Amino acid sequence: MARAAVTLQLGHYAGCVGAHWWGLQDAAEAAELRAAVLLREAAGREPPAPRLVALELKGGLGALRPSGRRGAGPEAAAAAWRGDVATYEAGAARDAGRQRGDTSSEREGSSSAAVRDASPLLSRLTVYQEVYTGGSMQVWPDYLNVHLHPKSIFVIKQYNHDGECGRLEAFGQGESLLQDPVCLEELEDRLHFFVEECDYLQGFQVLCDLHNGFSGVGAKVTELLHDEYSGKGILTWGLTPVIHKMAESEKDFYRLMNTALGIVHLSTQSSLFCPLSLSGSLGIKPEPPITFPYINYDASLNYHSSAILATVLDTLTVPYRLSTSQCSMMHLAETLNFSGRKVVAALAAVPFPVIHGHSLLDTLCAHQQDMPWKFLSSYREQKVSRCFAQSVVLRGICKESHNSNCPGKQPASALHACETVEQILQHYLHTLSPGAFSTSHVLEQPCHTVPPYPQFFSSLLTKQGFLLDRPLSYSSTAVESIPVVTALQSSPVLHTVLYSLYKDLQKLDTRRWASFFSTGVEQDDFQEALHELRTLAQCYKTNFEADESEDETDSD
Repeated sequence: MARAAVTLQLGHYAGCVGAHWWGLQDAAEAAELRAAVLLREAAGREPPAPRLVALELKGGLGALRPSGRRGAGPEAAAAAWRGDVATYEAGAARDAGRQRGDTSSEREGSSSAAVRDASPLLSRLTVYQEVYTGGSMQVWPDYLNVHLHPKSIFVIKQYNHDGECGRLEAFGQGESLLQDPVCLEELEDRLHFFVEECDYLQGFQVLCDLHNGFSGVGAKVTELLHDEYSGKGILTWGLTPVIHKMAESEKDFYRLMNTALGIVHLSTQSSLFCPLSLSGSLGIKPEPPITFPYINYDASLNYHSSAILATVLDTLTVPYRLSTSQCSMMHLAETLNFSGRKVVAALAAVPFPVIHGHSLLDTLCAHQQDMPWKFLSSYREQKVSRCFAQSVVLRGICKESHNSNCPGKQPASALHACETVEQILQHYLHTLSPGAFSTSHVLEQPCHTVPPYPQFFSSLLTKQGFLLDRPLSYSSTAVESIPVVTALQSSPVLHTVLYSLYKDLQKLDTRRWASFFSTGVEQDDFQEALHELRTLAQCYKTNFEADESEDETDSD
């Protein structure tokens, strides 16, 4: 029986991550993962649709209508297209011809030639170049390539997505929205629709903007789920786009306070909470965006950064979507959230750096000190292998021909003595973090990166995302899939992150930001949340985090 999950997308950046995530589901093979965990059954000729409730502001949908259907326009049609690759190529070629000013006959001739001669790979490249360019991807429906159910989209008309006024900027505004009986009834109606069609509901995945007023919406939504669906898993992902310019402005301090209140409230009501961002810092001090050796992404484009986070999210959630596993969302949470540690850190290598023709054993032997992954929860660059517990997923690795030992020959190391890729990975993790409780999963299925996924990869990658010793030629650089490794960790590094955020907020003169508190959050409630943030940070402190011991004696 498929252990169904209902997904909620709260906010525009959550929609950006979600659009890519649903595209990854659409491109995936069904062999190792149960599509029915995330997707509804197909109805008639309609393809399977996400089991999704998405909250968006007025003006945030572009050509997508609240019913889930698209309006007119070539980009809308291209993004919604689900047919043969060659047909898609022809549409893109005609649009390109129109922009160049070609005559009708010339356009038809070039389109026909493209359909007749183009290989699937080159067709996908042309589609990407003509339609899915970063500058044209303004809102997440621009790169949503799946159908949504009419019950999925809930537009909040009280606030605007764009403009200088009418923005959902503060935590209190978001909380107040779901205290409105009309909004609450609308949300509950959509939730009940998707929940009631599930034979077995294992829980909820909540993708929530952390930096704006949707953190307050998320607080109320997770409270509703916690109270109404007791015993079901609630895994919440707090999402923040890359923050570029930071100064002592109202917007920056709003972001800081929204983030702190969101972490406290969302972690309290959820089974597990994980902040996800490619920003180098959650706090007030600016840090460079997180980088990856084999991805050349534009951090200013939500279209790019959200694609990376969607890849990470798709891999992190593998344990409760496997066809061969009985692991549930609640079980995953319980392996990581003991001793009050309901906040976890995410780590990832996108792509996982495997040299073409080499095995997992070869790759891990080349990284004896630490896995080549990065923290993705707005942490400064640091390598920390110690953790209390972790869930690791490695995908896109062939499980055959992993062992190079000769019969009768002494293994070169304990790692070489392992018989399966699962044993190799588990032994490697135990060596890096000997005291941690580690679970791991290995999939042959990679992460598929066909359009609308951006082609921002290094020319050192093959079509399957493996490393070469020299760059490929331009005509062959389309990367159709990549191996990925991710981890959810309950880690001492969270003490530094959470306590640093607490210290940034403690220094604020909140009297300067009276407008934030006029939206519904009381000063006393904010101070209580700060105290809870500090207490939460203490849950992750070990004897190794002694560098801030003097600061710990400060008064609240």
